[in-house]
Amino acid sequence: MTLQQLRYVIQIVESGSFNSAAKALFISQPSLSKSIHDLEEGMSICLFVRTNKGILLSEQGEKFLGYARQVIEQANLLEEQYKNTFPARTVFAISSQHYAFVVNAFVALVKEYNQSEYEFSLREQRTYDIIEDVKNHRSQLGILYLSHFNREVIQSILKKEHLTFTKLFEAKPHVFVSKTNPLSHKKTVKMEDLKNYPRLTYEQGINNSFYFSEELHSTQPSKKSIVVSDRATLFNLLIGLNGYTISSGILSTDLNGDNIVSIPLDSDEVMEIGYISDGVLSNMSKNYLNHLIQYIEKTN
Repeated sequence: MTLQQLRYVIQIVESGSFNSAAKALFISQPSLSKSIHDLEEGMSICLFVRTNKGILLSEQGEKFLGYARQVIEQANLLEEQYKNTFPARTVFAISSQHYAFVVNAFVALVKEYNQSEYEFSLREQRTYDIIEDVKNHRSQLGILYLSHFNREVIQSILKKEHLTFTKLFEAKPHVFVSKTNPLSHKKTVKMEDLKNYPRLTYEQGINNSFYFSEELHSTQPSKKSIVVSDRATLFNLLIGLNGYTISSGILSTDLNGDNIVSIPLDSDEVMEIGYISDGVLSNMSKNYLNHLIQYIEKTN
């Protein structure tokens, strides 16, 4: 197994076919196919499944790809460190559900690193994709929540993928509404109070499941429902349509202004917000988590 073969595997996945990958790599398709065949034979694995519609990663291939990306990223860092006179770039990636406090901590982390070059990634993702990102080492950390409702399903998936969940803090569910919403002056609200307002939720794609929902009480029926894909749109609709969403209650006026208010929801549920990882935390991951904890403590 060589670094070149690992790069070939990654390029095939990104290109979607051997033919497109060969063109991107400036080699012939037979040469590429032979290199992958040698790799599969040498490792006693099958990386790709050939179908009438093209190629797909096998189950073994999906796991292999995650390790291949990790090895190539480390190899690139080594090359930058020792082949160039420039310092190695700092690389860090995190995937998260749509929480403003995750962004605040990310901003603090980036400001802490006074380097001429770095590559930071913050991906606000669907729940399933967060798990996939961490499993495949695209992100070092994934931020999501567990509750009485989704715990068993999410923990089962994490166990299958050899990932762990570590709790950071607990939050009682709150409702986010515009400060002009008639509910905004209430000390608490009940689910019954929300029935005539549009419910805003984050889209979960083809892997949609109530267990993957970012919002508590997702199984409760709603007469008006709007699905969005990003936090800015959701907040705009909270204001423009007098809608609501259910979240942790932690708002950031720095990022979202002061047009949104948070009201405690009368609920027996609890959001246990934490991070998923492969069990090994880099120094960068630890620094990020310290910033996150400090921000939560400051807002409480």
